[in-house]
Amino acid sequence: MDLLLYGAMAATQAVLPSMRAAGAGTLLYTNGAGSADPNPMLGNLSAAQAALRNWVLGLHKELTGTGIQAAHFAIGTWIGTDGPPGVPTAPAEDIAPLYWDLYTRRDEAERAFTA
Repeated sequence: MDLLLYGAMAATQAVLPSMRAAGAGTLLYTNGAGSADPNPMLGNLSAAQAALRNWVLGLHKELTGTGIQAAHFAIGTWIGTDGPPGVPTAPAEDIAPLYWDLYTRRDEAERAFTA
């Protein structure tokens, strides 16, 4: 929780006042697919990821109409080609355009990527 949720909250508190003053900005938060589809083997991690996802979705609603976007991006794959055996992988080049699309379209609260 300290790293995944409270760290994101602290970072947001540092930048959101300036974004509110400007009436513009984008806050993109990322973690694993366990945020929406928990993996029993990673129960403690999935719980923290779900907490972040839930908080971001609430933040997205709170910021609607302010010119500031908040969105959550869940990645359900190992990024790169050197993942553990049996774990799906994807190059960063396949994932990056989805971030750009989420940033430029500004019409979604969340998105997920799986291989």
